[in-house]
Formats: sequence, C-alpha cells, structure tokens
Amino acid sequence: MATLDFGCCHYVRGMAYSADLFAGTVYSDVVNMENHHQVTFLVNIELGSTGTATLTVQACDDVVPTTRSAVPFAYQKYLTASDVPAAPVQVASTGFVTTAEATAQMYVIKVDAAVLAASGYGYVQLKAVEGTNDPVAGSVVIELGQPRYNDQIPVTAIV
Repeated sequence: MATLDFGCCHYVRGMAYSADLFAGTVYSDVVNMENHHQVTFLVNIELGSTGTATLTVQACDDVVPTTRSAVPFAYQKYLTASDVPAAPVQVASTGFVTTAEATAQMYVIKVDAAVLAASGYGYVQLKAVEGTNDPVAGSVVIELGQPRYNDQIPVTAIV
C-alpha cells in the first residue's frame, strides 16, 4: 500500500467560487513562497460561453501587497471533455487571454520561485482583468509545491 504524502503540497483557496469570477479586475489571495519552490494556480471555469480575461502572475513584496511586478510563467489548458491538456505555453509577464468556450475549462498556471526571487519579491498572486464582459463562473485554487521542508501540516502561507 502506498504512503499518502500529505506534506508534498500546500493548498490555498485563491478565489472563492463566483458566478462572475472575472468581474472587472480581480486578484487571488497572496501567498508567501518562502517555504516552497513552485506555485500552481488552478483556474477552474465552469460556465460562461463568451466571457474572457487576461491572466497575469504578480510577484509581490508582502502579503498586502504594497508593490506588485508581473512575471513570466507557463500554463496548460484543459477542456472538460478530456483529461489530456494542450501543450504547455510559456508566456511573458504580459500574460494571456482566456478563450471563450461553451464548455468548462481549466488553466494550470505554474511559476518557479526562482522567477519570483529574480524580481526581488517572495510573495505571489494571480491577477485577472476582464476582457469580454460576460459572467464566467469559476474559482481559483493555489497549490504551493516542492516544499523546502516536508511537514504533513505546513505553516500558513497567507499571513
């Protein structure tokens, strides 16, 4: 029987489920990267056939955040009918625009902590700016991965 390794990742609810997830300009919770080497933002879109948003990753100087700086990242897109994603895409700090889909979709956005460190900041968040104004229902979960210390109950990353 396999050992369940609960210490390999730390999960944070980045943006609670909303019927209009990308209304205007919105930000996920800010997380501290000091105890992890990688962060993943799982953007789960359930409904909304014409709404779009530009997604960027913001390196932050603190949990407030007082100062933000967009950083490059990579993402993969999944459509609801398949568990096989599209090829990973590397994007600049300007981010990318989600596509309007009649079906559910997920975006898996990954950032290496070294990219944040190069910006001089140790905190991170996801930013979404609504493009096509049509409600998109969904949520964002943040996964902090590759921990520096493998504790089954990690310390908080949001204060």
